[in-house]
Amino acid sequence: METGAGLIIFDCDGVLVDSEPLAMRILLATISEAGGDIDSATAYGAFLGKSLASICELLRRDYGLDIGAAALEHMRERLYATISRELQPMAGIDHALRNLKQRYCVASSSQLERIRLSLAVTGLCSYFDANVFSATMVNYGKPAPDLFLYAARHMQVEPADCIVVEDSPAGIAAALDAGMNAFGFTGGSHARSISHHLALEEVGALLVFDDMRELPRLVGALETYKNLS
Repeated sequence: METGAGLIIFDCDGVLVDSEPLAMRILLATISEAGGDIDSATAYGAFLGKSLASICELLRRDYGLDIGAAALEHMRERLYATISRELQPMAGIDHALRNLKQRYCVASSSQLERIRLSLAVTGLCSYFDANVFSATMVNYGKPAPDLFLYAARHMQVEPADCIVVEDSPAGIAAALDAGMNAFGFTGGSHARSISHHLALEEVGALLVFDDMRELPRLVGALETYKNLS
């Protein structure tokens, strides 16, 4: 593997695209239709950043809810239609991607089809080409480190030379367990509260920022610090 080359690993939902409120709205509707009653704040705390398989397991274990295959397929169809109509890129992401000097990729808990749809709808596909990785490619999704380690191996960069940009505590935990630097991002419309900022700090984010246009400068500052250390 290359060392010192540098790689920025972006989560997709809530980092590249402002999708979390859309996805949560549809997830909560699906839970309600299955007979569950979970409020938005609880759902964000329990499910944010996790794969659908992990969410379904949590629903079975903690709430006694079993979302069947037909309901999951209906949820997927509604979500994709909503993404196609409403999804917006994260403010400032074009500026960040154009000005980063490091290589970058996407590593998301979402299914590959959803990631590619989100990038296409928001005009971000050309930035990433084939460098898109999904939790469906590994045995365990976030907060396990498997996905980030898989992405680093594929991109041929050592974990210590990676910076992960994440909006969820589960994602930050996964990055740290992978031996990577973790930046917390709170610029998404779901993540602007003080409590969310503190949650990312508490799980161990190296720094927390809310303006994606600042990312190239923050990455450069970290590299300068490492070189001087």
